[in-house]
Amino acid sequence: MLIKLVIVFLLLFILFNLFRALYLMVSNTQGNKPMSFYLGRRVIYSVFVILLILCSALFELLPLNSTPLLIEHTQIQTNTTRQHQQNANTKQPLEKQSVV
Repeated sequence: MLIKLVIVFLLLFILFNLFRALYLMVSNTQGNKPMSFYLGRRVIYSVFVILLILCSALFELLPLNSTPLLIEHTQIQTNTTRQHQQNANTKQPLEKQSVV
C-alpha cells in the first residue's frame, strides 16, 4: 500500500512540474530557473516511477495481473439491406420500360 501512495505522490509531483513549466512558458517573466529545468525534472521523475513499478513488481511488492481474462468476442453482423438480383444486363425488362 505504501508503494502505491509513493507512486501517486510522484505522479502528482510530475504534474506539478509540468504545470510549473507551462506557467513559465506562458508568462514572460524570467524566473530563477528556466522552463527546461522543470521539464527535465518531470522526465527524471517519470523514469523513476517506471523503475519503481518494475522493481516492485519484480520483488512482488506490487501485485500485477498475471492472468488476464481472455474473453472471446463474437460479432454478429445484421444485414439491413434488401437483396436484389444482380445482372450484367443494364437494359430494363420490357414490363418496366416506358412506352413513348
